Amino acid sequence: MSTTTSTLGNRVLAKVAIRIMPFLTLLYFVNYLDRVNIGFAGPNGMNKELALSSTAFGLASGIFFIGYLILEVPSNLALHRFGARRWIARIMVTWGVVAIAMAFVPNSATLVVLRFLLGVAEAGFFPGIILYLTYWFPAAQRAKAVALFMVAIPVSTAIGSTLSSLLINAGHGVLGLSGWRFMFLVEGVPAILLAVVAWFYLTDRPDRAKWLSAEERDWLSGQLDAERRATESEHGWTLRKALTHPRILGLAFVYFAVVYGVYALGFFLPTIIAGFGEQFGTKLSVLQAGLVTAVPYVIGALIMVPWARHGDRTGERTWHVAAPMIVGGLAIPVALYLGNPYLTMTAVTICAIGVCAALPTFWALPSNFLAGSAAAGGIALINALGNLSGFAAPYITGWLRDLTGSQRTGLWVVGACMVAGAVVAVVLRGKPRDRRRPEATS
Repeated sequence: MSTTTSTLGNRVLAKVAIRIMPFLTLLYFVNYLDRVNIGFAGPNGMNKELALSSTAFGLASGIFFIGYLILEVPSNLALHRFGARRWIARIMVTWGVVAIAMAFVPNSATLVVLRFLLGVAEAGFFPGIILYLTYWFPAAQRAKAVALFMVAIPVSTAIGSTLSSLLINAGHGVLGLSGWRFMFLVEGVPAILLAVVAWFYLTDRPDRAKWLSAEERDWLSGQLDAERRATESEHGWTLRKALTHPRILGLAFVYFAVVYGVYALGFFLPTIIAGFGEQFGTKLSVLQAGLVTAVPYVIGALIMVPWARHGDRTGERTWHVAAPMIVGGLAIPVALYLGNPYLTMTAVTICAIGVCAALPTFWALPSNFLAGSAAAGGIALINALGNLSGFAAPYITGWLRDLTGSQRTGLWVVGACMVAGAVVAVVLRGKPRDRRRPEATS
């Protein structure tokens, strides 16, 4: 690449990142908070008011992902066909309406139904954004772009834990609602407001970007088109192959294992911290507990982007996914065997770092060999099957807690799942062989 082209490319990618990444991160912040804020509602009045056991709470938390699974692939194919701007705005309006309805849930059965409908409403949002990023960033910059987007996970948990705690505290009695109901109400509104902004702000493809010059549009479109043609020529994956191939199922299991750790922490870390009083004699207010919950995710966010940038720079993907999964998987079950809250939070933080580091680089793996409709369907299928752990993690963890009276067994399952996923990632390697040669690892 010439110096002139390199300078142009750097300028274009910087403009794209500044234009779309902060907004997409904000959207995911709101999205992730609306799906996990039940974790803050549970130990702060909801479980008691609705008479939820740990198993019932786990079911309500996880049923979201069953609805999510059903419509994930069709939703992403619709986004590929109709454009990201319209489809993302549609998704956000429907999930905002359901999220607000959570504030008025009268019983546990209705809670389960609304959580299922929330999953239906949100289906396609996350894989749609991952697909959307492939329209704007070449492969060599994609893991960093995904990391900048996915930093919303630790940030939403860090800021969201404090925000949710403040809303629960301040909102008790407002409009005649319990604090946790007020939290659901307030946190559901931004999705609807941002949907309107997304409709006018997002641009579907680089060739339609009026905020780029003609030279910049031509350069970016040319780079991405050439990369897409090279990927299709080398690997030649069709939509049908992307929806049925064992490699996709293997990648779905790797993602399942990473997300298992994410949601086990997201849904049950507030409960673990609430148990410090009984276990260690530590007294924490709701706000203090929210701040403590934020610590692992703040540190995870600080690690996420540099780790993804390192993967982009070296071009190595497999161990950038597997190594943090192994470290995080070994750390989490140790957490509840330690003798004081500081050591426990250190182990939890190491696990959070592991999952945060693995997540963005993971999505560079399927985009190495998928393009077009195959990318839309394959990415959606991986995300849909992987997010079944969002159902399994809270439900199994809650069931094991009820069965054994302790969090320990459930967290051993979390660790084992993450390590198993790392092993599969290593076996699969970064991408399949050229279609002109035998594929030895699929």
